[in-house]
Amino acid sequence: MVKIVGISGSLRKASINTGLLRAAAENAPEGCQVTIGSIKDIPLYNGDIEDTEGIPSSAASLKESIVSADGLLIVTPEYNNSIPGVLKNTVDWISRPPTDRSKVFSNLPVGIMGATPGGAGTAFSQYAWLPVFRILGAQAWSGMLLRIGDTLDKFNENGELIDESTRKQVAEYMDGFVHFIKRIKD
Repeated sequence: MVKIVGISGSLRKASINTGLLRAAAENAPEGCQVTIGSIKDIPLYNGDIEDTEGIPSSAASLKESIVSADGLLIVTPEYNNSIPGVLKNTVDWISRPPTDRSKVFSNLPVGIMGATPGGAGTAFSQYAWLPVFRILGAQAWSGMLLRIGDTLDKFNENGELIDESTRKQVAEYMDGFVHFIKRIKD
C-alpha cells in the first residue's frame, strides 16, 4: 500500500484546491491511500514559541503523518504569482527543528498540483515551490504538471470537482505520482 499525505494550501471552506485534493484522493489508483492533512490550526512560525513551547501539536501531528507516509501531495493555490503564506508557514513548522529536516524530507517524493480561476493554473506557485523542496532534500515529481485554470465551470460552489475531463487528468496524475513514489522507494 502506497501512503500519501495530501495538504491543501487554502483555508477556505469551499476551496477549489481542497476540492482538488479530495478529487486526487478519490481518484488515486488501487493500492494507494491518500490521507488529507489539515493546516488550519497551525500558528504562524515564531522561533520564540518553538524555544519555549516546542513544536505546536497541530504541526507535530502533521509532521509525524508525513514521516510515516511514502509521499506528500501539495495542492497549492497561487497568491500574487507565488506560494500561499499559510502553506509555506506549515512547511516551515514541519521542517523544525533543523535536526528533523532529513527525517521528514530526505528523498520524500512530493507531488505539486493546483487550481485557480485564472488561466495560468498555479504555474508560478508550483515553480516557486521547487527551490523550497530542493533545499529540504525532497524529490519533486516533474513527470506531469497539473495546473488547472479557468475553474469557474470545473468546480461547483462547494469546491467540488464536477468536470469529468479534469477528473481524468487528476486520475492520470495520481497514477504517475504513485509510480514515481514506488521508483524512489525501491
